[in-house]
Amino acid sequence: MGRLVPAVTRALDILELFLDHETLSAPEIVGALHLPRTTVHELVATLVTRSYLVAEEGGRYRLGVRTHQLGSRYAAQLDLVSEGELAAKQVSRKCGETVHVAVLEGTDVIYIAKVDSTHTVRMVSAAGRRLPGHCTAVGKMLLASLPEEELRTRLPDDRILESLTRNTITDVDTLRAELAEARRAGTAVEECESNIDVSCVAAPVHDRTGSVVAALSISVPLSRWSRDRRIELARLAAFGAETLSEALGYRGNTAS
Repeated sequence: MGRLVPAVTRALDILELFLDHETLSAPEIVGALHLPRTTVHELVATLVTRSYLVAEEGGRYRLGVRTHQLGSRYAAQLDLVSEGELAAKQVSRKCGETVHVAVLEGTDVIYIAKVDSTHTVRMVSAAGRRLPGHCTAVGKMLLASLPEEELRTRLPDDRILESLTRNTITDVDTLRAELAEARRAGTAVEECESNIDVSCVAAPVHDRTGSVVAALSISVPLSRWSRDRRIELARLAAFGAETLSEALGYRGNTAS
């Protein structure tokens, strides 16, 4: 663990005082935290400038809109994890395969929910695992959902793509072409690109604003993978992703 930054710690101490108080004055903060008056004024001024606090008449302060935004984002993430697990269980019950829900961070994916296959032959993975997005179905779906300008920022022409298997796409132009196809089809596929023995299909998950916030995938060992099975699982992944999207408040087109 890195060294704690005293100024950040003190700023957080100030914000946490508002867990028990609707408003506070600078002298009250000084008294509660036993900090120098000048330090409190500087920290409070910074928090006001960044909209974490709001200055009221009479020299009192209350929490600002930024704290609400952070709290809402945290709550949304909690909903995504819990609802993602429910959707993954529903999909896995229908197909008997391993189902994941993942989010994008940079160009990597982080798995936030997983339900194991009921078969004896299954893939080894876990919630919390991180993988390069370009070699996973969920990653391709999430990258394909980015605006073109942002996609080129995250994946510039000279980007070197890590190879995990002999099937991994390592050329950015080839990847972009596949992302365009995923965007058109509404589902993404990877065949033995992150694990030489496993293929996956994924569909996008939308939040109430319509933004793509996650992807849901179904992973299948090669022994149970075929063209017909891929088509069947793509439909089921789309159904599961749309079910999860509805749970998050999305009111777009829904699967039948």
